[in-house]
Amino acid sequence: MSLPPSHKPGQLNIGLMGGTFDPIHIGHLVTAEEARQQFSLDYVIFIPAGLPPHKDKEQVSPAEHRYLMTILAVMSNPSFIVSRVEVDKKEPSYTIDTIRYFTTHGAPGANLFFITGADAILEIFTWKDYSALMNQCTFIAVSRPEYPLEKLGEMTEKLCPEMKSKIHLLEIPALAISSTFIRKRAALGKTIKYLTPEPVEQYIKKHGLYKK
Repeated sequence: MSLPPSHKPGQLNIGLMGGTFDPIHIGHLVTAEEARQQFSLDYVIFIPAGLPPHKDKEQVSPAEHRYLMTILAVMSNPSFIVSRVEVDKKEPSYTIDTIRYFTTHGAPGANLFFITGADAILEIFTWKDYSALMNQCTFIAVSRPEYPLEKLGEMTEKLCPEMKSKIHLLEIPALAISSTFIRKRAALGKTIKYLTPEPVEQYIKKHGLYKK
């Protein structure tokens, strides 16, 4: 994957936003844009998971559907890019593997910012090679209604004070939208309009995704 040239001098600042994106929704896009603005990111790269290591593959939509929905969702924003790095892998992808790919191939020399939820950060000690991960990127921990940032600050101070310099907090206006919520509504035949971009809504309808 090659990146467009930077419009600013110096190193690129790249945001990496991984997820199942089943489906991608407005909350993901609001988070990515707010992170781009607040941390002066040149680009935010969305990375749909191929084989999520912590989820039952039978309960996740095919990777190609999730990849194409992500493409449809971000195509109007020139600062948003979608990567196939995890979709094309034949085995589960872990965050450290993806970060190493972007460090050496995807965006060599760039400052990498991994965007994730505050709830995920609280479990970082369970991630594969988490100590190496902390050395290769900076984390942007995003607030969620059920995980206030105050809780995250207290936990990092208690568990690993040296992590504080590697984790930046990002408050997002409460958007109680989740992919699970959208899937449930679609399964019941309820509208999902305005919960996800219209092209994604139409894709879900066309392919009959999430129907029981």
